[in-house]
Amino acid sequence: MKKVIETLRLLHGKEKVKVLFVCLGNICRSPAAEGVFRNIVEENNDADNWEIDSAGTGRYHIGDLPDNRMRIHARRRGLELTHRCRQVCYDDFKTFDIIIPMDASNEANLRRLALTDGDEAKIVPIARFVDMTFRYDHIPDPYYEGAEGFELVLDLLQNGCANLYHQITNK
Repeated sequence: MKKVIETLRLLHGKEKVKVLFVCLGNICRSPAAEGVFRNIVEENNDADNWEIDSAGTGRYHIGDLPDNRMRIHARRRGLELTHRCRQVCYDDFKTFDIIIPMDASNEANLRRLALTDGDEAKIVPIARFVDMTFRYDHIPDPYYEGAEGFELVLDLLQNGCANLYHQITNK
């Protein structure tokens, strides 16, 4: 927890904060998080102060648009997910200030990729920002679920991304 607090403290007042959201295939959760967070930043007239991206630890869908079901559910909330899937790489640790995995498996994959303590400190799970009232310690993968799975993911991400934004900006 100390490392998380320190990572967030270092981002306060930074001219441009660079955030990377990470899931397995980069077709459901992480592009949705990117879209949700981008929307929050734009609603706060703060887009110039952020660089927001997403990636997957797997290489299954490189170059693809996000899953059509996630795009449909996101569109119903006014979000357009146009990201092209890519795989996370070591250079992302150089580029991004904070790297947000969606679950423990992707967090472990990122920690294996990290080479330094500084790299490791950038990895902060999204669950740290989701209110306990949701009773989730991760963002579940909706890929094999029905519509309710995609809606749950968007609800959790809306909450977690709003809290992340407020903790970094103090707004």
